[in-house]
Amino acid sequence: MSAYVPVPWVSPLLYGAVFVGGIYYLAADLGAGPGLLSWRTAGFVAGLAALCALDLVGRRRNLPQVPLLLARCGLTGAVVAADASELAQVLFVLLPFTAYFAFGRTTALVLGALCLAGLLTGFLLTAPAWYRDMEYVSDLLMVAVGLVLAISMAAVAVGEQRARRELQEYAARVAELSAATERNRLARDIHDSLGHHLTAISVQLEIASEFRALDPDAAGRAMAEARQSVKLALGDVRQSVRALRDDARPSLSATLAGWAREGGAGPRVSVEVTGEEDGYGTAALTALYRAAQEGLTNALRHARASRVSVAVRLTEDTARLAVTDDGCGFTPDRATAGFGLTGMRERVHLVAGSVDIDSKPGEGTRLTVVVPRREGER
Repeated sequence: MSAYVPVPWVSPLLYGAVFVGGIYYLAADLGAGPGLLSWRTAGFVAGLAALCALDLVGRRRNLPQVPLLLARCGLTGAVVAADASELAQVLFVLLPFTAYFAFGRTTALVLGALCLAGLLTGFLLTAPAWYRDMEYVSDLLMVAVGLVLAISMAAVAVGEQRARRELQEYAARVAELSAATERNRLARDIHDSLGHHLTAISVQLEIASEFRALDPDAAGRAMAEARQSVKLALGDVRQSVRALRDDARPSLSATLAGWAREGGAGPRVSVEVTGEEDGYGTAALTALYRAAQEGLTNALRHARASRVSVAVRLTEDTARLAVTDDGCGFTPDRATAGFGLTGMRERVHLVAGSVDIDSKPGEGTRLTVVVPRREGER
């Protein structure tokens, strides 16, 4: 069991009470003690001062707990023996109290039982018929009650400190998981946004390079589209930054509409969005947008398609995205999923959606994404 921190004000409070009570007992001459000015009184005061110093050193320095406990036991016994008022017996409750924080409940209970046994032994040696004297019986009962209360208070304090430590560890784990989730989200955003535009720019530059001598007009159109893709990439980066700062809600229909292209050097892209997107949350719309972007990027990069269709249908319960191309196709079962498909599936699954890829070699590819509209978003 790891050491916990004792309640700092309990020990000084008891030491002060015992000191005031013992000095008052001697100054008021309430018993047949040695008097206020005596070696026994000096030992009593010195013992209390040593206990205070021991607690102070133990809190400020990481000292071994066993020697500290033994030293505390010895000093407590010395103070009890030197106290003429017998009020110092209450200091026995501090032994299991402090031991609970360092060694646990079992050690505290054993030490409490030893304190009662030691006190009882002292009664037997000094007053054999102690059990007939109400003063001795009440002292024993008060010490026993004090031990129970001290151990109970130590248990509550240790439980509170343990709960605080567990809460701090849980908060640290949550922060670590949140950081990992944010890193994954940023990785998906970078791949889906910049990866898509860089792929388009690469394709257009290749077309411009190949047609530069054969068809200067086609090469010029490819360069113009490459410049347009650069502007779109910069706009996507700005939109991502705004989303990070303000949690901006994307307009799915307006964003997808900018992809439509009927002429030019690249494949034709048609976009159709039906339905209202007001009932869907930002996460769902972003998942649809990124899935469409990934499907279009794969069609441009791998499929060698001449036509790509992007269709989104928003209903009262679900949103369905279909990206279809007439490219070379592939076998989904045998294909190794890259980071893009993996990130798309992760993003869609986070909003309780599903992803389906239907493709065969030579027959094109159809990507279908279905995202439900949750009750809290209506």
